[in-house]
Amino acid sequence: MTSTVVQYVLLRSDLLKDLGWSIGALVAQACHASSAVLHLFKDDEYTIKYLNDLENMHKVVLEVPNEESLKKLTEKLKENSIDHKLWIEQPENIPTCLALKPYPRDEVKKFVGKFKLYKTTLP
Repeated sequence: MTSTVVQYVLLRSDLLKDLGWSIGALVAQACHASSAVLHLFKDDEYTIKYLNDLENMHKVVLEVPNEESLKKLTEKLKENSIDHKLWIEQPENIPTCLALKPYPRDEVKKFVGKFKLYKTTLP
């Protein structure tokens, strides 16, 4: 049995907690990264499978603490040939979010498993 195809999105938590970005701005960053990686890898077999079953998409949003952690993860993914898109917000040129193309969970869990689900306490 193959594992569930899932898209992981990793978003910096310091943007909200330390830099004062709004929740709406964070959601936009995750949407940008997710949309971009789906477009970049639109012909990939897992992306096609993922998009052909819209009612059953699995997307997991994880929290990375800061820009340095996001960059380290990007390098690790590159070293292991894991397709992804690092979203860099313009015109500020700030790396904010990273989205993996859809993969079977078992293939990428080891790269993202140390990160926790993104959650925040609203005022």
